[in-house]
Amino acid sequence: STRWRHNPETLSPSYLFLSEPTKCQVLRRFALRCYFSLSPPDSPCCCRFNTEMSNVSYYISNLLEKMTSTDKDFRFMATNDLMLELQKDSIKLDEDSERKVVTMLLKLLEDKNGEVQNLAVKCLAPLVSKVKEPQVETMVDTLCSNMMSDKELLRDISSMGLKTVIAELPLSSSGLSLTVSVCKKITSQLIGAMGKQEDVSVQLEALDILSDMLGRLSGALVSFHSSLLSSLLPQLTSPRMAVRKRSILALGHLVPCCSPALFSQLTEHLLTELAKGPPTSVTRTYIQCLATISRQGGHRVGEHLEKLIPMVVKFTGVEDDELREYCFQAFEAFIRRCPPHVATVTQLCLKFMTFDPNYNYDDEEQQEEDSMDVEEGLDEESDDEYSDDDDMSWKVRRSSIKCLEALIHTRRDLLLSFYSSICPALLARFKEREENVRADVFAAFSTLLRQTRVGSSHHGNIKAGSDSALSREEEPAVAMLETQVPVIVKTLHRQLKEKSIKSRQGCFCLLTELSHTVPGALEQHIPALIPGIVFSLTDKSTSSNMRIDALSFFHVLLLSHPPQAFQPHMQVLLPPVVACVEDTFYKITSEALLVAQQLVRVMRPQGQSSLSKVFSATLKRLKATDIDQEVKERAISCMGHMVCHLGDHLGAELQGVLAIFLERLKNEITRLTAVRTITLISASPLKINLSSILPETLSVLGSFLRKNQRALKLGTLACLTALVTHHAGSIKPAALEPILSELPALVDEGDMHVSQVSVTLLTCMAKWCPSSLAKISSSVLPGVFRLVHSPLLQGAALAAILDFLQALVLSKTSNLGYSQLLKSLTDPFHRSQSSDSTIIHRQSYQSVARCVAALSASCSKETPATVAGLMQEVKNPGSPESARVLALLCLGELGRSGSLGRSKEVQGVILEAISSTNEEVKTAASCALGSMAVGSLDEYLPFLLKEISAQPRRQYLLLHSLKEVIRSSSLSAHVESIWALLFDNCECQEEGTRNLVAECLGKLTLVNAAQLLPRLKQLLRAGSPLARSTVVTAIKFTIVDQPAPIDSLLKESIGDFLKTLQDEDINVRRVALVMFNSAAHNKPSLIRGLLATVLPHLYKETQIRKDLIREVEMGPFKHTVDDGLDVRKAAFECMYTLLDSCLEGLNVLQFLDHVEEGLKDHYDIRRVMLVPAHCPESPPSLLLQVKAGSVKQEFEKQEELRRSAMRAVAALLAVPEVERSPSMTDFADQIRTNADMASIYQSIQGGEGGGSGPAESMDIS
Repeated sequence: STRWRHNPETLSPSYLFLSEPTKCQVLRRFALRCYFSLSPPDSPCCCRFNTEMSNVSYYISNLLEKMTSTDKDFRFMATNDLMLELQKDSIKLDEDSERKVVTMLLKLLEDKNGEVQNLAVKCLAPLVSKVKEPQVETMVDTLCSNMMSDKELLRDISSMGLKTVIAELPLSSSGLSLTVSVCKKITSQLIGAMGKQEDVSVQLEALDILSDMLGRLSGALVSFHSSLLSSLLPQLTSPRMAVRKRSILALGHLVPCCSPALFSQLTEHLLTELAKGPPTSVTRTYIQCLATISRQGGHRVGEHLEKLIPMVVKFTGVEDDELREYCFQAFEAFIRRCPPHVATVTQLCLKFMTFDPNYNYDDEEQQEEDSMDVEEGLDEESDDEYSDDDDMSWKVRRSSIKCLEALIHTRRDLLLSFYSSICPALLARFKEREENVRADVFAAFSTLLRQTRVGSSHHGNIKAGSDSALSREEEPAVAMLETQVPVIVKTLHRQLKEKSIKSRQGCFCLLTELSHTVPGALEQHIPALIPGIVFSLTDKSTSSNMRIDALSFFHVLLLSHPPQAFQPHMQVLLPPVVACVEDTFYKITSEALLVAQQLVRVMRPQGQSSLSKVFSATLKRLKATDIDQEVKERAISCMGHMVCHLGDHLGAELQGVLAIFLERLKNEITRLTAVRTITLISASPLKINLSSILPETLSVLGSFLRKNQRALKLGTLACLTALVTHHAGSIKPAALEPILSELPALVDEGDMHVSQVSVTLLTCMAKWCPSSLAKISSSVLPGVFRLVHSPLLQGAALAAILDFLQALVLSKTSNLGYSQLLKSLTDPFHRSQSSDSTIIHRQSYQSVARCVAALSASCSKETPATVAGLMQEVKNPGSPESARVLALLCLGELGRSGSLGRSKEVQGVILEAISSTNEEVKTAASCALGSMAVGSLDEYLPFLLKEISAQPRRQYLLLHSLKEVIRSSSLSAHVESIWALLFDNCECQEEGTRNLVAECLGKLTLVNAAQLLPRLKQLLRAGSPLARSTVVTAIKFTIVDQPAPIDSLLKESIGDFLKTLQDEDINVRRVALVMFNSAAHNKPSLIRGLLATVLPHLYKETQIRKDLIREVEMGPFKHTVDDGLDVRKAAFECMYTLLDSCLEGLNVLQFLDHVEEGLKDHYDIRRVMLVPAHCPESPPSLLLQVKAGSVKQEFEKQEELRRSAMRAVAALLAVPEVERSPSMTDFADQIRTNADMASIYQSIQGGEGGGSGPAESMDIS
């Protein structure tokens, strides 16, 4: 060992820190290892520990021999090598080796050396899967016997061994018999051990192991559940607290997988025992047990709540603080699993959250002054001095507050009532004297704020002034919260200056939530909050986490409030923020830089006086290269904002800062942040001079366009756009050529957003550097035209191309005139249909038509000739269909922009096209007429209305034109004439026309809801079934997914329209269901309050009605027709939508009853019903077989149905802890044992991402 003693670095760096005796032991073992490994094969004095020996049995025998050595180091090394060998997948033991290894390891559990014992326990884990069942049973028998030994050390090590074996027992079907057999042996032994009242330590170990086993292998113990329950229940009255607690834990693991009868037996036993009025200590145990089984049993507790709640309520009146605490913990468990008697629980919580009999808050309130002065109260004595070590009432207060928090979290539907009852009570408890309880009060109030924010229109948006009057009207909870803001601030401002770090952190977290929930609400209270922020940043006793929380809140405050609110306080705010920027802890520096970045907006009026200190501290961080990556990036960003907003005050320092930005741009780690910063500076209203870095910056940015990092590409394109827009005078055309050479690869339909930003850059070049586009026709322009003809082009990308074409034609670049661009756009549509060209998508027609209209708007002189050419194209019967369709759409877009004037000839051409025999041409003519009417209402709308009345055969197409007019124009002067026409056609026999009339009525109602909505209600009462169906369909089109003026009127009257769910006409009921579905999807707030009255009618429509099923004779065959199928399908689709939008208003068990019935219905309905809400009655749906001789379509339908069912299975199996449900375990077994189903499950999981979590690990071998 001398060699390693003198060269310890060859072992490990940690060796140097060991004590001398430990060093000697490590060196000895290391020397033994090397000696055994390096000795020659024929050495007579050693047994080589060579893991590559071909004879495994011989090698194992050598190891076992060494385990009998009197030298503890030999035993340790041999056991360690055995453990490593057993961990290999390739090792195979014969029967004799298995027996010897098991015997030796069980013997080593009694070794005198603790390290050897621990290694022996570790060897048991891999051994379980390497030996046969009899040897595993031998291990278990021995370990169970040793666990009941009188020797404490042997008992402990045997317990560890049993837990290790249990953790390694296989769950798959192949090893299930071993698991069941071993569990039976262990369970019978444990039941016996639990009966040993005289030896508490044995009981505790047995209960501990039983909990582990039930937690992992409950399914294998079903036959023992009853005996286990019988053994565990008496332990609840044990005189030892530890035994009672572990018994409760074991019962908690038993509950999820036990039968309903056993669950009821357990619950009834607890209720019976509680009714007997047991001693207080036992009562506490029973109440704790109730809470545990509620947490683990879930909805099954629901059927017992009527008995449980009054019982627990009764015990809250017992004068025992711990018992009351457990009662409220039980209430919390009930609420989180099965929300019970809310009013009763709420009243009890409100009563006991103020339970503090040993402290008088009135004295404190008399001493408190309303003043919010900065210096006041800093040196006041802490309230903690009043705490009494023997006072346990704080536990009652804390548990009641946690119960309230659970109530707020689970019942968002009661949010408004919470603001009336719970909110004032929580605010009053902000003065709580116990620090831990006060933290829970803050947490409960923060939960209330989060629940308010969930439904808020400005959720996730904390920019100042982001909320509108309309959104405030829709959010009464936010309005109620705003009235409480002064009280919140008044209560918290003193606590922000207390010495208690935990309280201050709670205050900052609460205020942060408040700023997120109601941006701008703290503006009037900022003077009261700033002293607390400054105190937490400057107090020497403040922890790092406290400073980070204070800075985080300050950052949110700056984001959500206008800069003017902070300007009077800059002299107080800046020094502590600068000190934090200079702090040595990188997390504090990082948060401080974020704050400083926002403070830059505030500093503008202050000028040079405020800038110097912040600039110096930020510059120091900007120059440093040996700092955290996050600090680097935020220093760049902060300095960028400083240059953007205060660059005119930096003077000579500016060029040095820009040079650093260029360096960071060249660095791969910081380049993305640098790109965004240069973008910000480029667009600065201060017109920062970038000429010193501009040429090199353009070169570096051009190289970034070749990179494969999408975020970098987008950032670079935005930066180049800003540079070209604001600094075109400093850019030479030659500097843009490398950039232009990279753009063709970026203008591609594969990534529309990158294409859009690239085209925006081209637009800026055409406007500000037109000479740089001289060679564009052969490089980028073909890609732009391919994009125009792409079926994917729409929205912002199309708008960017329209701007580009207009800028390009106005730039007068050579070879890129109006006629050349027009020809390139329209050429693909003039090719012969017989040519080998690709099919042109319908969206391409619309895109090209808008491009032509944009070009014509930029070159008005060319418009007459263009219009004449387009009309000639339409009239020419020899023109390809695609060219005629495009010409019509172009005329329409030109008319929309008002470029056609009052041309009677155009009207004639359009009407002639509407009469064409070609369907595509007729549809295009209809769209064109609508677009032209939008551009010239007075000219075309009377003509259009006249044609609709006079031409019944063209009515459908002309109504399409009218729909375009209603959707796109301001129609105040024409509402009456349009309404009269639509009213006359609302009873049309043709369903397609009637639906179109309904859509027009709905869109027209949005124009003047106050006047037209009552007319629809009147027509609903007086009209025929056809008129009623038209009205209800029209209401569907008034429900849009964005806030609209009609919403308040619609909410008042939608109940009248939903009464049509009871209409005698089946078609009216069907369209009423479709309208209800639209409301539930787009505006669930309209129907949430009506669910109680609507759901019974909805559920009624899911039932199969035999009177609507009829047989139709088709020659020699009879065909069954179900007239109620469409209604049922619409009803089930409504149910599906309600799951997403109104789940809190549904009785889920009642809902599932109808889902189950739907699974027995028609194929189309079964597909709708296979959603992740169903329970395991669906295996029949999975295993159905198609009748022999069925056509191919039947097989395809059945296969798709099975795949839909399997998607539902995947979602079910992804539920957390689903494996603890016996019914779901059986369900998974059915799938696992059916090869066909297992194959479908694997394809759903692998190919379609059907589920995650536990489902992914399901063994389907």
